[in-house]
Amino acid sequence: MGIKINKLEIDNVKRVKAVKIEPAANGLTVIGGRNNQGKTSVLDAIAWALGGDRHRPTAAARDGSVIPPNLHIVLSNGFVVERKGKNSDLKVTDPQGNKGGQQLLNEFVEQFAIDLPKFIEASSKEKAQTMLRIIGVGDRLFELEKEEQEKYNSRLTIGQISDQKAKYAKEMTYYPDAPKEPVSASELIKKQQDMLAQNGENQRKRRKLAELEQQAVSVQQEIDRLLLQQKTIMADLDIARKSAQDLQDESTEVLEKSIMDIETINIKVRANLDKDKAEEDAKTYREQYDRLTEEIQNIRQEKTDLLDHADLPLPGLSVEEGELTYNEKRWDSMSGSDQLKVSTAIVRKLNPKCGFVLLDKLEQMDLDTMTEFGQWLETEGLQAIATRVSVGGECSIIIEDGYVKGAEPPGPEPEQKWKVGEF
Repeated sequence: MGIKINKLEIDNVKRVKAVKIEPAANGLTVIGGRNNQGKTSVLDAIAWALGGDRHRPTAAARDGSVIPPNLHIVLSNGFVVERKGKNSDLKVTDPQGNKGGQQLLNEFVEQFAIDLPKFIEASSKEKAQTMLRIIGVGDRLFELEKEEQEKYNSRLTIGQISDQKAKYAKEMTYYPDAPKEPVSASELIKKQQDMLAQNGENQRKRRKLAELEQQAVSVQQEIDRLLLQQKTIMADLDIARKSAQDLQDESTEVLEKSIMDIETINIKVRANLDKDKAEEDAKTYREQYDRLTEEIQNIRQEKTDLLDHADLPLPGLSVEEGELTYNEKRWDSMSGSDQLKVSTAIVRKLNPKCGFVLLDKLEQMDLDTMTEFGQWLETEGLQAIATRVSVGGECSIIIEDGYVKGAEPPGPEPEQKWKVGEF
């Protein structure tokens, strides 16, 4: 159980003249009063007594008082803390006999507990870092946050490229009747040349036939004289006729048209290839985007698991995108009660030996919210000493003109006596 304040006596600190309070061990002790009556001075005095000279008010002594400040606090562990005398020196009495002054107090007095606004006014990211540090997962969560951001940025870029590629591919023209590969002009020209060569050979054979027919006429005229020669020539003629009768010229019209259309065809082919490439690029980038999405989800799950298994100061606390959240709400979306609840829980976690917290200006809460916060403090076994601009029944005590209202004020201060020779 954390150490708490059992009793406190404060004299002549800022606006306080003489105040004695015994705060409730658990829950909320509300110091009420109108403005400029000494409520906040009580909290400042406690902070100075327990937190050290760094919390000493600039003008610690009450205006007009000839008696120096006096602070006396009894803690639940038996420690008695005093500041008195001209220099307001610190004296810590330990029932166990240990000595050490402020060093003894530092073991169980959490600085945020006596200066909660320092935590409340920090940025949401600083609050998150404080919590992560005390639960021991800050470094790993920082690495995961960094890795997630890098993956997110990569995925964003990949997604933009994928969308651009897909849009580009969609806008491109496609020719379903075009061949899959560009047509080679040289191959078509070679085929044309082969056909022309074949046609030339056919023409040569035709000329040969004409020559033989002419010779046949001459031989026929000399048939009687050249019978033997006629037989030979006729035999050749018969062979030539058989060779020529099955010849058929091939048309180069289709190839000539293909050659003329080759650039048009290849434009379509290249357009189809470009569209196919764009679609493939879009698909590749989409696959990369999906893979990065899965990796980001895995990182976020690891972050969730890390926090789920951590010893959190308060159920419902978490860190999202580097900021503290409570019940899935960021700091600026939390109610005033929840903000105080979160702050108090984190302060307790920072130093479990500290069982109290000081809260100023509790008038920001309505009565129902304040009651709810007080009940939570009681449930958690925590002590809170708070101020509120009010003189209503919700106040534990009322400070009026530096005194606890209803308590008998001390007698008048002694007059200053001057020694002979003093100025």
